[in-house]
Amino acid sequence: MNGRRLDRWLWFARLVKSRSRGARLCAAGAVAVNGMTVTKVNHILRIGEIITVRQGTLCRTVRVLALGERRGPASEARLLYQETAPPVHESELTPAWTPLLSEEDSGSTL
Repeated sequence: MNGRRLDRWLWFARLVKSRSRGARLCAAGAVAVNGMTVTKVNHILRIGEIITVRQGTLCRTVRVLALGERRGPASEARLLYQETAPPVHESELTPAWTPLLSEEDSGSTL
């Protein structure tokens, strides 16, 4: 087989607890493959592709090493991917919101 459905692979790799959770993440636009957001759960995933998954406040980026045949134990699932970067909290990705006008600027008269 030269590919695997994205929702199944996420489940096999234990990045999600259920296939339906993987499908919901895809539908919500929380999964990107090679930098492009994927909204279809039946997207065919291939070895070597980079996946970014946002789960709550955590964002993980992994490279697909194998497609897997089943959802096995965690030690087997870990062989399906390689972390390309340590997991990042979403708060670290987006800078804190700052108002357009600071308190100092609001004192000017129009």
